[in-house]
This record gives sequence, structure tokens and C-alpha cells, in this order.
Amino acid sequence: SELIKTADGGQISLDWFDNNDSLYYPDASTRPTVLLLPGLTGTSKESYILHMIHQSETLGYRCVVFNNRGIAGEDLLTPRTYCAANTEDLEAVIHHVHSLHPLAPFMAAGVSMGGMLLLNYLGKTGRDTPLMAAAIFSAGWNVFESVESLEKPLNWLLFNYYLTTCLQSSISRHRQMLEKLFDMDLVMKARTVREFDKQFTSVMFGYRSIDDYYEDASPCRKLKSVGIPVLCLNSVDDVFSPGHAIPVETAKQNANVALVLTSCGGHIGFLEGIWPRKCTYMDRVFKQFVQAVFEHGNKIFSI
Repeated sequence: SELIKTADGGQISLDWFDNNDSLYYPDASTRPTVLLLPGLTGTSKESYILHMIHQSETLGYRCVVFNNRGIAGEDLLTPRTYCAANTEDLEAVIHHVHSLHPLAPFMAAGVSMGGMLLLNYLGKTGRDTPLMAAAIFSAGWNVFESVESLEKPLNWLLFNYYLTTCLQSSISRHRQMLEKLFDMDLVMKARTVREFDKQFTSVMFGYRSIDDYYEDASPCRKLKSVGIPVLCLNSVDDVFSPGHAIPVETAKQNANVALVLTSCGGHIGFLEGIWPRKCTYMDRVFKQFVQAVFEHGNKIFSI
């Protein structure tokens, strides 16, 4: 684990898997590196992140997990956490990792909100990034459609309320720091993700309204500006990212973007077989794509 400082006085926790026993890439300076971005309230301990690290290990690659502020056990040094729209912390992490290993091929993979954040970063930077390529899994493309889907009665019962309590739990440890800027009693009364974002997230990052925040956080608005190869995997039955809100037509207009859509798979599911064990379809897509980028990238990108 490593803590890095940010320009505003905060700190970010990174978890490294160096893979120093790599047989394929024994030279650490040129060992391919994958930056992993977990979902909302997620850390390097999530099973889907551990699966990606395992897949990378077998290929000889290095991994580093970007934990959002205040999530991985570290203290908040400023009254600020994170959101899907603000890419400043991600930019700092990408610069830091690249500066440590400037000769190493470098790409990123983001899951759920991590994928949204990565897409928003790529839409902002275009080709001006040290990343060769990116993989995106189960991203919410249009936040308005995502929260509307999550507020349907059954989805609220199964997902929304639980996710809201997870968000509240993730900030309760930092209550003393956050009370400097927020009415925490009001934040803790939220019963939906939308209410939490209205009272907390949108206020923290200076948006005039929650609609302004959701507009800025929606990756579908920035997809046309992505300037490096990006593979995006979504399931059309994902309640967090409804199938009708996936920007298929926009993706067709950008040669850098590939959308892979499955009829089933849910949110970060993609289980296979009658008795699903270990490797998922998402794991296989991740492994095949990063291997293609690192080992055949020059050929692929010149097509």
C-alpha cells in the first residue's frame, strides 16, 4: 500500500501488486502495468478486482488499485471524498504511476463507477494520456436513467436502499472532518442514492443542482471525445445501467470505442455455466483485451 498526497492537501491510497516473480517481464522498469478502478465504495478487496489481479499475474503484469479517498481505511485530511465527474484524483494517480514506471506499457480498467470515472477522464483528455487503452465494465452511461431505474420499487428494495446505506457507512467514520462543511444528520437521513447525492456529493463538488452533477457525471456525453482504444462491456439487463441508455449510436461514430453487449449478466455479474465457479465472462474479456493491448498493441492500433 502507498499513500500519495494531492494538491489540495488530501491523500489517496494505492494498493500495488508488483508481480516481481514475473517470468515474462522480469525487468520491472518495462513490466506492463494495469491501473484498476473499483466501483462505488469499492476497494482492492472486491472479488472482481482480485480476479483481475489474478488474471494479470498469470500474464506477468503489474497491477495498482486506485482506492477513492477515505474508502480504504486511510483518514480524510480534507473534507472531500470523490465523485464520478471529478477526475482530478484519477489524473494525479495516472501521473504518479506513469512517473514511477515511464517505460512500462500502461493501461487502465474501471468497473461500475470506476468505469464511469475512467470514461469521463478519457473524454476530457482525448489522446493526451499516458494510457495505451482502457477496459470498462458495467458502467452507468446516463446517471439520470440509472437513478430512475434504481428507484423502481423492487430495485429500491433490492439495491438502492442498500447502496445508500453503504455510502453513508463509508463516510460515517469521517464525520468529524465532514461536519465542517455538511449537515451530516441530513445526509444520514437519505434513503436513496439520489437523496444522498443531492445533500452530499453535488454540494461537495460545487454543483448548482443535482441535475448539473448528474449531467456532468454521465459518460455518454463525453464518449465522442475518447482518443484511445476503449472496450466497454455491459449487460442489457443491468438495473444500474439500463439497456436503452447505452449510447450505441455514439459509440459507432468513434472508431476508438467498442461496445460489447450481453443479453444477461446483470451488474458486474457475467457468470457462466450451470454451476458458476471462479472465472466469469468479464474476467475472460479483461484477460484477452489487456493481453492483446500489451502484446499486440502496435499491430492492432495500426489497423
